[in-house]
Amino acid sequence: MTGHDLLGGRYELRGVLGYGGMAEVRDGWDTRLNRAVAVKLLHPALRGQPDIRRRFADEARSAAALTHPNIVAVHDFGEHGGTPFIVMERLPGQSLADLIALGPMPPEHVRSMLIDVLRALEAAHAAGVLHRDIKPGNVLISAIGDSMKVADFGIAKTGGASHTMTGRVLGTMSYLTPERVAGAPASAADDLYAAGVMGYEALLGRRAFPQDNPIALARAIMDDPPPPLASLRPDVEPTLVAVIDRAMARVPHQRFGSAAEMRAALTGELIPPVAVAPLPSSPRPATRVLDEPLPPSMHHMAAPHYVAAPPPRHRLSGRTRKVLAGTAVLGAFAIAAAALAADPFSSAPTQTVNTSSTM
Repeated sequence: MTGHDLLGGRYELRGVLGYGGMAEVRDGWDTRLNRAVAVKLLHPALRGQPDIRRRFADEARSAAALTHPNIVAVHDFGEHGGTPFIVMERLPGQSLADLIALGPMPPEHVRSMLIDVLRALEAAHAAGVLHRDIKPGNVLISAIGDSMKVADFGIAKTGGASHTMTGRVLGTMSYLTPERVAGAPASAADDLYAAGVMGYEALLGRRAFPQDNPIALARAIMDDPPPPLASLRPDVEPTLVAVIDRAMARVPHQRFGSAAEMRAALTGELIPPVAVAPLPSSPRPATRVLDEPLPPSMHHMAAPHYVAAPPPRHRLSGRTRKVLAGTAVLGAFAIAAAALAADPFSSAPTQTVNTSSTM
């Protein structure tokens, strides 16, 4: 395609904004509406792979269905000369990755960033869309610089998109939950965990898991959590630290149940309680008069809201602990090896640029 051709008879392509393992993003101009756009083009080497073409099309459909101020807008999707393309909102600002590279961010900026990302995830999850690749490079500053926008739904999953390879782990490994590294299916909780990791990194100005070797990285995610945030940034107010710590908890049930719950913890909002169906009514028994009063009840001393203590942990035998540990390590090795061998989307480095999407 020459520089004088119009993509799809409408879009003028200009300079390259960035590269990734799956696509390149070009600066563009919509000649019909006279506005700047960003155009994502599937790499020529991947055009002949039906699975990848379907994933590329799903990105366009998933993002186009999400109309939200904290999500990068998709304007158009098509094919030109055998090359699929996606036309997106053009953002002139930087990404969260660019800001983190400059050093630790102020806590109030990190809180605002997380709130914006969680609003985007609320909208996506409500529409049945999992992002599955939340990371700083996919969080972009809005055109006027007053908010953050989530981009790149390239490996997003919806209820109707089930063509991804069974057992294949997709997403940037540093932001995967321990259970995803072990091969568990993706869920909305994975996006929230990744948001927590981003908050951790934004406050420190560095990666939460600095390991470069994928096997070492997998082991760290599963067995060696990063140092407590409070010990590294004692100046950060406890609420923000507690939210990030909870989002990054290794045990899934200790994390937030939804993006709305996590955002409410940051803002202090109250989430309406879930309605519970009333129990079937039964005749009230006759009042019984006791011979002497009962001892004081602990219920009278309880606070209005409390968290029940977890059940006592059963100590495993030494042999059982060794077997479980060995299984986890082997699983991590297998996942890391599979990620390197099977996933073409992580084979090429991404160029950090100012763009409306990274790949």
